[in-house]
Amino acid sequence: MTNEIRPFRIAVPQADIDDLNDRLARTRWSPSLPGQDWDKGVPVSYLKELAEYWRTEFDWRAQEAALNEFPQFITEIDGLDVHFLHVRSPEPDALPLILTHGWPNSFVEFTKSIGMLTDPQRNGGDPAHAFHVVIPSVPGFTFSEAPRELGMSPRKVAEMWVELMDRLGYDRYGVQGGDLGVYVVQEMAIAAPDRVVGVHIDGGVGMPTAADVPTMNAEERAEWDMMQKWMTGVDHHVLLHDAPETFAAAWTDSPVGLLAWLVHKFTEFAPLADQLEDAVERDHLLTNISLYWFTNTAATSSWPMYNGLGDDGFAWPKGQRLVPMGVYGGGSALMRRLAERDNLITHWPEGNTGNHFVAMELPEMHTADIRTFFAKMR
Repeated sequence: MTNEIRPFRIAVPQADIDDLNDRLARTRWSPSLPGQDWDKGVPVSYLKELAEYWRTEFDWRAQEAALNEFPQFITEIDGLDVHFLHVRSPEPDALPLILTHGWPNSFVEFTKSIGMLTDPQRNGGDPAHAFHVVIPSVPGFTFSEAPRELGMSPRKVAEMWVELMDRLGYDRYGVQGGDLGVYVVQEMAIAAPDRVVGVHIDGGVGMPTAADVPTMNAEERAEWDMMQKWMTGVDHHVLLHDAPETFAAAWTDSPVGLLAWLVHKFTEFAPLADQLEDAVERDHLLTNISLYWFTNTAATSSWPMYNGLGDDGFAWPKGQRLVPMGVYGGGSALMRRLAERDNLITHWPEGNTGNHFVAMELPEMHTADIRTFFAKMR
């Protein structure tokens, strides 16, 4: 193992861009099925228009240059090369903050937030609320090497992140994440409670299960019954737990297959929006999808579902009472009661809105909530 930290820049070969555009131009389109739009998945008409935009209007080189404005690095941890952004604040006393992205996302999830977090004064905020920002790519996602054997888990990723922060010289820091990131940052608090000053998550704690039903009062049981009606959509946890290689074969060979899959999941993750692009800007979405394509990580990013989140493919994030926690999304009285059973909740705001990937949709609200929570920890 080496502790060397190497500078990194994204440089997709032109041949890869040409290959993508050629594949998009030669797409063999499926017929449209009868029924209403989105009833049977992503409509062919929408997918055709989006694929043509990806091929003829989306400017990967401009997005690549914008991403390369952020200092990026590679370092080897536990035998795997880990890619990360490290953006230091101009404020010398800024609190270090590590952010962990979700699935099917990437470090691109946080690109709109970085300036507001590192330099609040330049963005109309208080310089006392500045952060030194670290954004690693989870193993198997984009530019971080994929696990070579079974056994990768949120706990192992958390231990890698603790090592990364130590390697960067940070012995006291905050952690933040949503989706898969929630699992990782909770495990960081368990692994290093003497270093993690606070855990801020987008949501995902206090979710009831069938085991909680006997403890519910009548009002809570009515909420539980309503939640069962909301649990719809393609269950990627089951799909990628049971047959990730089967499905990834198509996503790896066909950019439109990958586009359809990721648009479908991002749409399911934006239930409050009339349409996906009301929640996630088109170029932001396509930058994320392009990274999955160019790095060939549709398969390797599926390990949390087939390997990492539970013996049966899925389990809610583990609780911890070692480090204070703040939750952007808050939730109902039932969810708070269950969250407080296993977590030290110190921040549970009401009124915050947004869909699943709130950092992409509402970066101002998201960063404001992060600042509010960590202001108590400085």
